[in-house]
Amino acid sequence: MAGIGVKLNNIYGKRTLTTNIIGMGYSTVMTIAPMLTVIGALCIMEHFLGFDSVGYATRELFSCTVLYIFIFSLLTASPFNSVLSKYMSDIIYEETFEDILPCYYVGMILNITFSALFGIPFCIHEYLVGNVDIIYVFTGYCGFVALVLVFYSMLYLSICKDYKKISFFFMIGMAVTVLLSFLFVKVIHMSITYGMLLALVIGFWLIACLEFALIRSYFRENSGRYRRVFHYFREYWPLVLTNFLYTLGLYIHNFVFWTTDLHMVIARSFVCVTTYDMATCLAMFTNISASVIFISRVEMNFHERYKAYSEAVIGGRGADIEITKKRMFRLLAEELLSLARIQFIITLVIFLLCMIFLPQVGFGGMTLRIYPCLAAGYFILFLMYAEIIFLYYFDDFKGSVLTGLSFCIGTLIGSIIATHFPDIWYGIGLTVGSFIGFAVAYRRLRWMEKNLDIHIFCNGHLLQKSKGSCPSPKVFDRYEQD
Repeated sequence: MAGIGVKLNNIYGKRTLTTNIIGMGYSTVMTIAPMLTVIGALCIMEHFLGFDSVGYATRELFSCTVLYIFIFSLLTASPFNSVLSKYMSDIIYEETFEDILPCYYVGMILNITFSALFGIPFCIHEYLVGNVDIIYVFTGYCGFVALVLVFYSMLYLSICKDYKKISFFFMIGMAVTVLLSFLFVKVIHMSITYGMLLALVIGFWLIACLEFALIRSYFRENSGRYRRVFHYFREYWPLVLTNFLYTLGLYIHNFVFWTTDLHMVIARSFVCVTTYDMATCLAMFTNISASVIFISRVEMNFHERYKAYSEAVIGGRGADIEITKKRMFRLLAEELLSLARIQFIITLVIFLLCMIFLPQVGFGGMTLRIYPCLAAGYFILFLMYAEIIFLYYFDDFKGSVLTGLSFCIGTLIGSIIATHFPDIWYGIGLTVGSFIGFAVAYRRLRWMEKNLDIHIFCNGHLLQKSKGSCPSPKVFDRYEQD
């Protein structure tokens, strides 16, 4: 993400209040603009197309369809993205750009295949058991596949530092979505919910096609080395597990409450708890700025310290290695503390605004009673994810897997227990799970600080491993004749 870092360095370098605000705005636009664009398009369509006039069951079917498309497209894409990101980074470092297209095609096939294993059986159940119109089911499935491809292609464009193009494509796609929804509902007289869903799906496919075209314009050569991609999956399987556990942990507390008496079943297929899911959405948006702040800080500060340490390892003296290591970990601790301090202030302000103004626009009751505990949980969760990124920097795959596993299991067990508490404590499972994951990651970082030299020099990463006969231990013999 060096592209964001360079731009932010130029912005923050002036050290004024105005440039600080501009820098934060730029970071936000570059990271979460696509999500905000989709939400804005949905709000516009619902407001101007008379979504409130539709029957309750029909509205909930549309809402659950969109919810499931987003949740499960993220879940099915998560096992692959971390390894593919690692592969892409190595390719760019080696400057073998002809290997990028094989990586892209292999990853696409794996993503689509894995997603279909979940999507097709659910759609069959939705049609046969839920008696949902087959056209509606097929349209929803197409939207699911399109969003899988959108998220997958975003990985490559993010590595290529093309954040502006990603945001621009989403703006185009959602603008087309809004226009088409008016055409389908007002001119062709489709039903409101199906017209909105069809327009949204077309918008997702347009974004996916634009991203694919941009990737093909960047990378025109194909080396045909597809097997190397599978080798990375075998070698870096901990990345697959960590990313999947982290993503699963984001939603597993929702899944637990979907099994309680609070749940609502739509078309005998979709399950949701509207109050809890809405509180989750509010809590996530309350703390989403943590990812923006973290990207900004790492881009501008930590990466340079890490680079200095790496250069010292490659060709520096022992004293240089020790000095750069201490400076790197000192900055790491400072960045975590700074992130916690700044995000706490932001979370507190947004929390107070939500508690004051949301009841005036129709949000209240159980949703706002659940919200405070979940907001605290997501605050800790994003701090934990920052620690996972730092563990990736040091190739501590064991630590990252332990963090993801402890977070996921802790959230699962805590949420099961929380279902027996009053509603104000429903979010305690996520809070406890996030804290456990944070503590494990923090412990691993402290261990890494004390044992980094052993980890770097004694785990076999500096010298390439190979199989064969052991060479002779004799280096030189002055009696041997040429």
